[in-house]
Amino acid sequence: MNKTRLETFSDGVLAIIITIMVLEIKIPQNAEWSALNEVYPYFLSYALSFVFVGIYWGNHHHLFHTFQNINAGIIWANLNLLFWLSMVPVATGWMGKNHFARNSVILYSGLLFLCGLAFTILQICIQRVNRNNTKLMHAFEQVMRKGIFSEICYLLAIPLAYYSTLVSGLLFVVVAICWIIPDKNIERALGKHDDQG
Repeated sequence: MNKTRLETFSDGVLAIIITIMVLEIKIPQNAEWSALNEVYPYFLSYALSFVFVGIYWGNHHHLFHTFQNINAGIIWANLNLLFWLSMVPVATGWMGKNHFARNSVILYSGLLFLCGLAFTILQICIQRVNRNNTKLMHAFEQVMRKGIFSEICYLLAIPLAYYSTLVSGLLFVVVAICWIIPDKNIERALGKHDDQG
């Protein structure tokens, strides 16, 4: 399979995920400002999930620029990531509909953990085809550290939700801030590698 075909398919799936999420936001029944009170939990959960899906899209794009040849491991690891990301609209809608109730935040935390784990698996599969590029391997280590930090935050958000869902939400924001700009180490490693080639 061509790498471009897999990346295009992934982009399409992520675009559909975002579209499904925004459809969960219901139009208020009247034109009073108070009617927005019904909508804001949906909007907040959508905005949070939009940022996370966007982060995955950007970092997925960076990962896919690090290799040329595709193999079965990369295909299946990519599908695994897309599977968990495709569940995000369900968790997002449930969390918004229930005003960030404890169980909905716990489910959301668990799902983010599984998405992060799937991204790490994809990264490992891509690393295996880049073993000869030492600069890129170093860059992958930096990304892996951020990934481990994120996974710890998602796991902590689960028991913390029993104490305060706001604290869990703050952990989500911390992770988003950590990832919002794709890792420059990969860009630098690719640039230096290309100059040598």
